[in-house]
Amino acid sequence: MIEARPAPALRRYVRSYAGFDLRGFPAGVHCGPPGHVLTAVISLSDPLEVAAGVDDGSPVTRFGSVAGGLMRRSVAIHHDGRQQGVQVSLTPLGARAVYGMPAAALAQRLVPLDELLGALGTELVDRLRAVTSWAARFAVLDALLLRAVGRRVGGDPRSRVRPEVAEAWRLLVAARGRVQVGAVATELGWSRRYLTERFRGETGLSPKTFARVLRFEHAHELATAHVTLPWTDVATASGYADQAHLVRDWREFTGRSPTVWRRGEVLLRAG
Repeated sequence: MIEARPAPALRRYVRSYAGFDLRGFPAGVHCGPPGHVLTAVISLSDPLEVAAGVDDGSPVTRFGSVAGGLMRRSVAIHHDGRQQGVQVSLTPLGARAVYGMPAAALAQRLVPLDELLGALGTELVDRLRAVTSWAARFAVLDALLLRAVGRRVGGDPRSRVRPEVAEAWRLLVAARGRVQVGAVATELGWSRRYLTERFRGETGLSPKTFARVLRFEHAHELATAHVTLPWTDVATASGYADQAHLVRDWREFTGRSPTVWRRGEVLLRAG
């Protein structure tokens, strides 16, 4: 795995790039957890085989490149023990700037990238596959995403996110979800109900649900980085009242209990 920051002009819209070339781990299903960014993935090898839910009967679809919105559950990524590609993480601001639509239009969805970017999406995939170094691939992403943003951002008010919504997203992310939605609304000078309506209308999730996703995301990061960390410690460090609360959220967001997830997540055993 190798990560990179986008060009400065993109950083309001694009959080990060990640290149991955994973080999030698068991074939299986990887749970791609929900989080605070919108994700696009371009395969540099075989098509991605992805389902919008884990162990819930969701159909598996093949994508050469795929974009998703904010999710309330993990996606299932089927693989044969190897994956190579590039991941782009967009902020909610980036949905309008790059795709020309609010993040809410993509919530709970997986869409072919070229369906959103048109010819630019096809060019992006072709150029990424034509170069062989990560530095060159990240340079291609910068160049084409700057072009995408250039054609979206400007005087058109439809390209703008309400600054209060952007600030609410920033505050919730900074606190990893451990902040009261009412306190965020007060800081913005809005009522809680108005904030909820505006935030859901822009991102597809209510602030309360987004805060729960953020707390789960923190727990998932801890459990992935420290595979022997007891679940009680994971729960405490990520702000859950107790382990039982963590287990309930883990089941909701992954379709599995924490113990079953840890036993079945093949990437934890990579290398």
